[in-house]
Amino acid sequence: MDADISDILASVSRPSVPQSTLDLQALTRAWVNERTSPELLPYPAELVDRVMDRVKKQIETIEDMTATMDAKSNFTLVILQTELERFKFLVRSFVRSRIAKVHQTPLLLFSLHALKKTPQKIDKYPHHYRALALEQQAEPTVQPVLSHVEQQYLQQHQSILAGHIHSAFLSSFPSQLQKLDDTAGGISMVDKPDEDGAVFCRVLRDAGEAEIHSEEGTSEVELKRGDVWILRWSAVRDAVVRGDVELL
Repeated sequence: MDADISDILASVSRPSVPQSTLDLQALTRAWVNERTSPELLPYPAELVDRVMDRVKKQIETIEDMTATMDAKSNFTLVILQTELERFKFLVRSFVRSRIAKVHQTPLLLFSLHALKKTPQKIDKYPHHYRALALEQQAEPTVQPVLSHVEQQYLQQHQSILAGHIHSAFLSSFPSQLQKLDDTAGGISMVDKPDEDGAVFCRVLRDAGEAEIHSEEGTSEVELKRGDVWILRWSAVRDAVVRGDVELL
């Protein structure tokens, strides 16, 4: 009897949610995650493409409605313009957050492509970037850290920055001291994100266990749906990338 009831309940379809609403929720979540995570997260190419297509269509619709100047459509026009500005704000702020992280760790991101050529140096990269590079080696369809446009921006930014530093003072140094990524003496000149920084997070789906480090030692907590935690970024990073946990 219980099985029959379960089958009946499973067969009842949930109310369909418009794709635009789902995209808005996903974009908002990606925006908050990007603003609060210490590391640059994988670029959601499909989501951004859908949002930008919707923005273009919305602009065309608004232009058509503005051209007709129909008094009855004024209120509808205001709603469409408000929705358009909301999407544009989220996209702009999302991109700015990512560019800010590119500026914080340009050398690290610039040398990320070298993992495919020199896998023996993989340990020098943070866990998140390391895992993504290895996944892309085995599965090219895995979301990259940077979009194509961001890669171009990073290359131009790093080229200009390195050229300025070299011409300003680095050229007067001995050749062995002109490296920008030197690791002599066990100290790296390459800035890295703080993997142990604290983040506030909410569990969207049961995500297994996470480690907690304290003065008493290391313990584990169960990440259950609906829980809100403050944890080290390294403890929830993989769950955030999977979409099981969102940052606050």
